[in-house]
Amino acid sequence: MKNLSANKGAIKMLTQRQELILKTIIKDFTQTHEPVGSKTVMNQLPIKVSSATIRNEMAALEEQGLLEKTHSSSGRVPSTKGYRYYLDHLVDPVEIPASVYNQIVCQLDQPFHQVNEIVQEAAKILSDLTNYTAFAAGPETHDVAITGFRVVPLSSYQIMAILVTDDGNVKNQVYTIPHGSNGEEIEKAVRLINDQLVGKHLSELNDDLFNNIAHHLVAGGSAPEILDLLQDVVKDAASEQMYVDGQLNLLNNYESEDVSKIKSLYELIDQNDIISSLMGFNPHDAVSLNQKSQIQVKLGSELPSDLLKNYSLLTAEYSVGKYGKGTLALLGPTNMPYSQMIGLLEYFRNELAKKLLDYYDRFK
Repeated sequence: MKNLSANKGAIKMLTQRQELILKTIIKDFTQTHEPVGSKTVMNQLPIKVSSATIRNEMAALEEQGLLEKTHSSSGRVPSTKGYRYYLDHLVDPVEIPASVYNQIVCQLDQPFHQVNEIVQEAAKILSDLTNYTAFAAGPETHDVAITGFRVVPLSSYQIMAILVTDDGNVKNQVYTIPHGSNGEEIEKAVRLINDQLVGKHLSELNDDLFNNIAHHLVAGGSAPEILDLLQDVVKDAASEQMYVDGQLNLLNNYESEDVSKIKSLYELIDQNDIISSLMGFNPHDAVSLNQKSQIQVKLGSELPSDLLKNYSLLTAEYSVGKYGKGTLALLGPTNMPYSQMIGLLEYFRNELAKKLLDYYDRFK
C-alpha cells in the first residue's frame, strides 16, 4: 500500500505486534467511541500478550504520536497520525452485507430519464446507507453533442431557453426579455442557432463560434439578445453537476454548539467549487487496496478548512468508458468504520458505472 504520509512527516514502520495493537484500538474505538485500555486490547488480540507488554507498546505508540491519552481515562484513542498509518498500511475493506446489496440494487433499478437523475439518486443512496453526507458528480460532459435548442414563451416578458444533448439531459433556464421583443425575430434566431450548433460537442463551443453566431444573428436581422441566453444555458450544461445529500448528518458529528460555526459549515458544503476541489481525485493519493481498488481518504487535518477537522472525506472515482469519469464522496466522522465504508464505496462505484453504461446503451 502507498504511504500517503510521506509528505506529512515520516512515520517509521511498526512491528507486527504494534500494528495489531493499533488496529485493535481503532476497531474498538470505532465501535464504542470510548478510550481503549490495555485489558480490552489483550482480550481482543489474536495473539497471546500480557497486559504489561501491551501497556508498554501502547506507550511506544503514544510516543510516536499514533495514540493519544484522554484526560478522563487511562485508555488511549487513535490520533490523526494513527489513523493515517492505519489507512496507509493496515485497513482491509470488508464485503457489504446482502441487505445493503439488495438496497442498492433496488434503488438503482428505476426508470431514470436523465443521467443527472441517476447521479442524484446515487448521492441519496450513499447518504441513506451511511448516515453521512454524500456527494456525487456525474461523468464529464465535454464529449456530449447538442441535439436541439428551443425557446418557449412563458409570458409577454419571460421565456424559457432549453438545450437538449444526446445523452438525454435537458437544461433549461428562465429569462426576462426586453419589452417589445419580436417573437418572429426570436424564432428566426433559434433556427439560426440550431443550424450552427446541432451536432457539435460541448467541447467545441468556444468564443470564436459564439462570435460567428452573433455575426449571423445581426446580419440576419434576428434577435441578438438570444445569444446571451444560449451562452448561459450552454455554460450550465457544460458545468460539473454536483449533488449533495444528507447535509443534516453533519450535525451528528459536530462537537461545537456555536451556531455561527454550524452555519459556516453548511455554507461550505453548499459551495460546489470548494467541494469539487476537495473531491479532486488523484490516483497517487489513493489507498491502493489492490490493483483495481482505489479509494482516496483525506483526514480532517488534511482538509483545507478547520470546520472539517473532525471529519474524513472518502472519494472514489468511477469510469463510464468513453462517456467519461465521475466521482463519489462521503464526508463523515474521523472515527468512521473505514473498512466498511471503503468496501461500500468500492462496490457502489462499480454498480453506478454499470447503471450509467446501461442507460447510455439504451438511450443510444
